[in-house]
Amino acid sequence: MARSSWKTFVLLAALLASLTTGACRVRQTEEGKLPEVDIKTESGKMPEYDVDAPKVEVGTEKKEITVPKVDVTYPDDEKKPPQ
Repeated sequence: MARSSWKTFVLLAALLASLTTGACRVRQTEEGKLPEVDIKTESGKMPEYDVDAPKVEVGTEKKEITVPKVDVTYPDDEKKPPQ
């Protein structure tokens, strides 16, 4: 039982991570620059990005659910009269 809930948690976390990263809009705001190669070198420059991520609010809600009672019998469970 614990293994199943662990798998469910990992699957839910992966789904949430993919949704949050997939919903981001990324725009490059500045080009990168490699260092010039001479006898003397200068440091390079990484490109800059502006990321607009969506706001996600998570909450809980308590609900009461009525579950119908079902009686299931299988052929092997039925009592057979003695012969």
